[in-house]
Amino acid sequence: MADGEAGIDRVLTAPPPTFTEDEAASFARALFGVEGTAHEVASERDQAFRIEGDRPAILKISNAVEDPARLDMEALAAQRVVQLDPDLPVALPRQVPGTDAYRAPTHKDGATHWARMYDLLPGRSVTGSTLSDAAIRDWGTMAARVGRALRGFWHPSAGRVMLWDVQHALRLRPLLDSIRDPEARALVSAALDRFERTVTPVWPSLRAQVLHTDLCASNVLVDPAGKVTAIIDFGDASWSALVVDLAAVLETATDGRQRDSDEFFRACRIVVDGYEKVTPLEPMERRIIGELLAARMCAAIVVPSSRAGLYADPDSLMPFLRSQGVEVLRMFTELGWDEVTRRMGGREPGEGWSVSALAARRYHAVGPAMTPPTYREPLHLVRGDGVWLIDADGRRYLDAYNNVPVVGHEHPRVVEAIVRQARRLNTNMRYLHETALEVAERLSATTGGALDTVMFVNSGSEANDLAWRITRAVTGGSGGITTDFAYHGITEAINALTPEEWQGGSQPEHVRTWRPPDTLRGFDGSLDDLDRAIRELVEAGHPPAAAILDSVLTSDGIIDLDPALAAELVRRTHDAGALWIADEVQSGYGRTGAAMWGYQRLGIEPDIVTLGKPMGNGHPVAAIITRRELTERFSPTGEFFSTFGGNPVAMAAALAVLEVIDDERIVAHAGEVGEYLVGLMREVAAQTPIIGEVRTVGLAVGVEIVKPGTTEPDAAMTKEIVEGLRSRGVLIGTTGRHSNTLKIRPPLMFQREHADQLLECLTVVLAR
Repeated sequence: MADGEAGIDRVLTAPPPTFTEDEAASFARALFGVEGTAHEVASERDQAFRIEGDRPAILKISNAVEDPARLDMEALAAQRVVQLDPDLPVALPRQVPGTDAYRAPTHKDGATHWARMYDLLPGRSVTGSTLSDAAIRDWGTMAARVGRALRGFWHPSAGRVMLWDVQHALRLRPLLDSIRDPEARALVSAALDRFERTVTPVWPSLRAQVLHTDLCASNVLVDPAGKVTAIIDFGDASWSALVVDLAAVLETATDGRQRDSDEFFRACRIVVDGYEKVTPLEPMERRIIGELLAARMCAAIVVPSSRAGLYADPDSLMPFLRSQGVEVLRMFTELGWDEVTRRMGGREPGEGWSVSALAARRYHAVGPAMTPPTYREPLHLVRGDGVWLIDADGRRYLDAYNNVPVVGHEHPRVVEAIVRQARRLNTNMRYLHETALEVAERLSATTGGALDTVMFVNSGSEANDLAWRITRAVTGGSGGITTDFAYHGITEAINALTPEEWQGGSQPEHVRTWRPPDTLRGFDGSLDDLDRAIRELVEAGHPPAAAILDSVLTSDGIIDLDPALAAELVRRTHDAGALWIADEVQSGYGRTGAAMWGYQRLGIEPDIVTLGKPMGNGHPVAAIITRRELTERFSPTGEFFSTFGGNPVAMAAALAVLEVIDDERIVAHAGEVGEYLVGLMREVAAQTPIIGEVRTVGLAVGVEIVKPGTTEPDAAMTKEIVEGLRSRGVLIGTTGRHSNTLKIRPPLMFQREHADQLLECLTVVLAR
């Protein structure tokens, strides 16, 4: 009967050898030159003897039907692991003296068996309930290390079929009748049905290689503290999905915990933590861990039951495994598979909740003060992909709104940079770290050397707050100047410079605003307005310390500021004794399509540049770029510290973003696509009376909506357009004092075809 026929391996149906301890001692002496007494120890399908004497060892005598090539693979696999990871405590095979072989024939009752000898390592068998959290975490790490060491290993016998390898779980079905207990039989049948529905379809997509496949208590020994001291058997090694080894470890780690589901799943998650310290799981691998463990429990019930009908099973662990298997499958059935997946940590965010339920949960959890969801029917987004956002139902939305993922949602280089660094180290700027220095040097270089010092913080608000503190310390002034509907941040100091957030128009006494140009309404008195702001601050006893400007004037409605006007604004600010802060949180990183920074497009020279949102493509990181002399006057002792500012993970993200901008030529691309997009917009505007004006700066586009034939803002219509686009799978926002300007501000890898889709949907919405 061939391997796998009737659903079970020949080595699992054939009885183990029946050599005596005296015969085993004789084999050890004659075949391997080892003197000592033999004591039989439990083994599933072969015989194993502990040889105690001058060179303690384990003697293994194979089942008569065992393929000798597989025994060779077992020896080679153990050697491979030690070769690549010498610190793993693997019991190594010993050569037959005078030969290159690791096995020698023995005979009994006309059958040939193969004797092999392995090093005897210290340790004892264990049950999971006796292992500490640290110990079960280390078991997970051990499994991942073994798998890593076996990468690239191959042997012709690796394609074997072993029922303990859960990839063959469905081969257990023909053996279900051997289970006498009706409940156990029903539990196994249901678990196999689940495996067939959820695991079988995805199995070909899983990472696969030669694995140990059976890193459970039968094959791993520990010291009194639970630390792994010996991996003693590669007898089940075969080609399988990488995550199979994790299922075997979970079998041991959860043994004795199955009567307390909270404790059971807590132990599972800790094992996975240990495994992922070495080998992170892919989403699908994580998702099916519960089914793989259930399949392992099915084997623990079926294999011993089947063998019991053939001969007395010598393995003392089998009754315990059968009992554990039934209890685990019963618990999984009572909880339901969705809950099992959730507790295993395998359910992806967004699964299992309706939009209405999440909205209610959000309201109660975070309260009404947080910004409410944007749309009438809130979006429940679970994934990003370049310029696309995907909701929990799998619908894709074209993102023409979010400037934070400047190089696209989940850009692979940025994601991997974050993950790689997070696995290694995350501390702070009290220690040397080369990535932070490279980011600082590259940022300074983007200014042409005019600004030579970088200080790291965590958000645009913090960057603007720090810039404000520096300007006050350097100038001795206390007054601030900003545009009349600007947004610059949420700290108490910077909120005062954020008119968009002023409640009821309550203007702080130390802040004055100036009105940007409004070509739609014929206003060009910005310089006079700035002069008035400066004069009023002086009269109020608050000589100006700084003027701050987002060069795209995003919150003011997106305005293409004339460079000559910008230069005069800066000159008059400096003449008033104040410094100029270029807030590049929204206008920087190539948004204008003309230069890295918005201020460079205007041809002005700020004293401080502030960075935020796009700097880490969504990972929290921010900075200021300024002149050394200003930082020295701000902090004569040289002391400024932010716990997370400049941390290695944030710096990995920031460096990756800079690299992507260079490699993908993002700045030039933004200019080209922005020009194409605004051309389309102006064609539509010429035929649409409710569009008062189209304004653009690179890939920041403002489309002002008015009542037909007037310049009167129409906020209600603007909101309807945004909702209409959302219903057609396109996301944009609104901006401006009256919320009547469509804000189109996509990630910068927005392509012409995306612009076409946006305009096609907008045309349909406007026609309504």
